[in-house]
Amino acid sequence: MNSAGHPEATARRGLELTPFRGLRYDPDRVGSLAAVTSPPYDVVVRPDGLLHLESADPHNIVRLILPQAATPEARNEQAAHTLRRWLAEGVLTTDPEPGLYVYEQRDGDGLLQRGLIGALRVSEPAEQVVLPHEDVMPHVVADRAALMRATWANLEPLLLTYRGDDSTEATTALVERTCEQPPLLSTTTEDGFHHRLWSVTDPGALARVRAELARHQALIADGHHRWATYRTLRAEHPSPGPWDHGLVLLVDTVRYPLRVRAIHRLLHDLPVKDAVAALEGRFRVRRLDTPLTQSMNALAEAAGAGNAFLLAGDGAFHLVDRPDPGLLSRTVPADRPEAWRTLDATVLHATLLAHVWHVPDDSAAHISYIHDTRATVSKAERDGSTAVLMHPVREEVVRELAQQGVTMPRKSTSFGPKPASGLVLRALDV
Repeated sequence: MNSAGHPEATARRGLELTPFRGLRYDPDRVGSLAAVTSPPYDVVVRPDGLLHLESADPHNIVRLILPQAATPEARNEQAAHTLRRWLAEGVLTTDPEPGLYVYEQRDGDGLLQRGLIGALRVSEPAEQVVLPHEDVMPHVVADRAALMRATWANLEPLLLTYRGDDSTEATTALVERTCEQPPLLSTTTEDGFHHRLWSVTDPGALARVRAELARHQALIADGHHRWATYRTLRAEHPSPGPWDHGLVLLVDTVRYPLRVRAIHRLLHDLPVKDAVAALEGRFRVRRLDTPLTQSMNALAEAAGAGNAFLLAGDGAFHLVDRPDPGLLSRTVPADRPEAWRTLDATVLHATLLAHVWHVPDDSAAHISYIHDTRATVSKAERDGSTAVLMHPVREEVVRELAQQGVTMPRKSTSFGPKPASGLVLRALDV
């Protein structure tokens, strides 16, 4: 047994997805379900997006996942107080029976994603059940853990993927069959995505899903910090107990492939002219007098031949590629697989940030991670800082590294579509 009373992993275990009694908004008590949802906490562009969501509805979930107050302690207490008040007022209500939730997302371009939301057993890294592929920032994990301790709730699911096969036929059939029934809720958010949710409570169906998923492992697509938070909190609390599980959305990417997009960087204290000047003799830099879409196409073409980045913030775009091989050999750690050493994110963090620009990558005061490309460029131009626009990594590269136990630099990928926050929560005291 370890210090927290949890049995050490002695044999390979698979995914253990457990039903739970979901906490959901009462549609009669809010303006609209769309108005109370939010992107995941780390996708919200602050402060603009945060203010927009707060003003969309007084009960928007952002008041729980990103509470605003003068100190971290006050923020977490405010979130806990808000959650208790919404429960007392009936704004949030608990479903009568435990179940797994089938969740569907569809956009206007033909993308369709379906998966299962449940409480997943929090496994130890040695079990190789849930595979991370990115490093995490300890201060973010500490922040999320403090919020979960205060609220006693999993406020939003993380996104996991698994590779379905003949052994998951019953799970696949259950998801597809359930989506033919009337949903618990249906709403369209302002990003154009249509969301539907169903609850599956039949004991026989739940048992079949549990048995099938127990043969599989999952890759973290989105939510590395939340998974690390789950593991932190599990180690703190006696087992068995509610902290043994965490809220997840599990998607079969054989049937529903995810989109993989890049996460961009905003370097707060580095003007573009200084960033470009420091690259002389180290990378090739070409100024592009083209709009964003064409410039991103040029980045994609350059990324096909090697490491490439797009700098913005001064009204133009600067394509950065063809790094000096000697510089890379001196700055990129050689004790990792080649697939890791040649990642754009590796070169950015190990070479550009650490040795060329001397920008610490572990402090929000120096660097921000933003998913939206136009928002990154706009903020850089407004602040006089440098936007570093990235090209996405292929999913097969991510999975290959994760299976080798090799993590990528933090915020290397953005899998999507991400589940909307606010459709179903998990209270740990229910």
